[in-house]
Amino acid sequence: MDGANHTQVTEFIFLGFSRVLRGQAFLFLALLAIYLITLLGNCLILTLIVLDPQLHSPMYFFLGHLAFLDMCYSSITLPKILVNLRHQQETISYRECLAQIFFLMTCAGTECALLTIMAFDRYAAICKPLHYTCIMTKKVCVPLATACWLWGILNSAIHNFLTTNVSFCGANQIHHIFCDIPPLLKIACSDTYVNEMALHAATVFVGLIPFLLVLISYAYILLAILRIRSNMGRHKAFSTCAAHLVVVIIYFGTAILNYNRPSTGYSVEVDTLVSTLYCILTPMLNPLIYSLRNQDVKGALRRALGHHKKDNASPRTQPGVD
Repeated sequence: MDGANHTQVTEFIFLGFSRVLRGQAFLFLALLAIYLITLLGNCLILTLIVLDPQLHSPMYFFLGHLAFLDMCYSSITLPKILVNLRHQQETISYRECLAQIFFLMTCAGTECALLTIMAFDRYAAICKPLHYTCIMTKKVCVPLATACWLWGILNSAIHNFLTTNVSFCGANQIHHIFCDIPPLLKIACSDTYVNEMALHAATVFVGLIPFLLVLISYAYILLAILRIRSNMGRHKAFSTCAAHLVVVIIYFGTAILNYNRPSTGYSVEVDTLVSTLYCILTPMLNPLIYSLRNQDVKGALRRALGHHKKDNASPRTQPGVD
């Protein structure tokens, strides 16, 4: 399709916050606070992982990548939303829109793969404790993390290429708060069948299959935990997985709902709510979830603040677990 077909549209107008007129100042401050908390929380976790030797393990290596991804997620969408709210002009240029979609889809594909790898890491730590250090070596972890990023970039490149071939014929009002593929396809005037099929395929291969792999990993983990005789051992093993499992449920649930819901039957408010949970609130919640119940992170923070006390606790019974 000729690229000139879509050059009639040079910018898009977001309608997601169009009904919020009197409360835009409060909304601006709330989103700004969320953005700052997201950056601070994830940056703190990333810094602790880099600087504290006790966090130099596969589990925290992947958690560092997750923290960086969450900062990227927020930085892709929130700054533009904040600028638009500040100037009361909900617009974005065509090229900025495509760039936002590219980086957003890259992060989406990468995070799905990364959360799956993190589940495998927990499986190896709990179900194969004697072989854990041989399974999750640096030579294994680095290629796995690299593969996650490449998978995300490939996923994004396919969708971005297909999106550039969509025509809009002057329609430029998006019922959303940032550029994403589903709301963009709704206003297209050309055939979007291939784009929709690609989106459904990505939902299966990028979202659903990784989610099922995570569930299978946790099924084996649960069986292994139930075989542990001591209550303390069961609690310790479960606590190492609880945070990751909560993050997985929240992220995959909102992601699948965001990209695979029916094209009709949802209001602008519902679209905005789902997108806010998926791209704005989840990146803020992840560092809180991982730090509130994680003794390693709490200990690293105390050491970083100069309040380290001699650790008289018993040594770890499972590699990479705590």
